Amino acid sequence: MSQFTLITGGARSGKSSFAELLAAQGNRPVIYIATAQIWDGEMAIRVKKHQQQRPSSWRLIEEPLEIGQTLTQLKDEEGVILLDCVTLWLTNMLLAGQAEHLSQEANGSASTPDSPDQSHLYNHVEPKVLAAVKEVAGLAQEIKPKVIFVSNEVGQGIVPENPLARAYRDLAGRSNQILARSADHVYMVIAGLPIDLKTSGEKLLASLHKG
Repeated sequence: MSQFTLITGGARSGKSSFAELLAAQGNRPVIYIATAQIWDGEMAIRVKKHQQQRPSSWRLIEEPLEIGQTLTQLKDEEGVILLDCVTLWLTNMLLAGQAEHLSQEANGSASTPDSPDQSHLYNHVEPKVLAAVKEVAGLAQEIKPKVIFVSNEVGQGIVPENPLARAYRDLAGRSNQILARSADHVYMVIAGLPIDLKTSGEKLLASLHKG
């Protein structure tokens, strides 16, 4: 059975570097799952920097959407699986769901008045994405290799002004909760320093439920 670790934090908090340090412990083979898709020059630069900071011996799998299927294929591997990052995976699924809806509208099988973007996002896309997250959370507990997921805290700023951004913010928060409940260890990284959330958080919640 896997040992599942979730690492979260803000932008440039040091969470990826911490995850890579954890993955490298014990000199075990590491499989790195990259969820990023390169759409422009800026993203290409970001991806290249990530590649340069990782050991060249790590096996790379680029998979933007089918994480559950990928984990199933790797269920008997030795070593560590490091996925970076959850929130890009969520972005990919959210945009894929939105694109499918727009395609249906263009073909006349979905109409904007009866199915506005907000309704479609919250009633159709979000449940589908959260179901995928729950499936992946279960797999991360069950498969043989150790699993490390990197995520982001995206809801600590102002409320986004458009429905798609608000849906993404809510989806990221709910997904992080699902993954944190399943994880054996949860760390928040702030200014390069990891904080153990799981132990203290569970103790506090347990005491409140008893009361």
